Amino acid sequence: MTRSAAVRRTLPTSPFKARIEAPRKYFAVGDRVTHDTYGLGRAIDVEGDSDIAVLVDFGSRRERITPPYATMHKL
Repeated sequence: MTRSAAVRRTLPTSPFKARIEAPRKYFAVGDRVTHDTYGLGRAIDVEGDSDIAVLVDFGSRRERITPPYATMHKL
């Protein structure tokens, strides 16, 4: 038996705060980015509207970064 990943509703009378989803990050070819591990780079390829992966050239290496992009930020 498999369970589907359903979004849970927060009841209005619940004493717990509702989870707030962070806004999605979108990258385009040519965007300058910074990554916590690899440093400064430029997006050279975007797979599937940024929801699959972004290929980034960091100068000395190229990395394929997949979502969530918590450690990558657009400059």
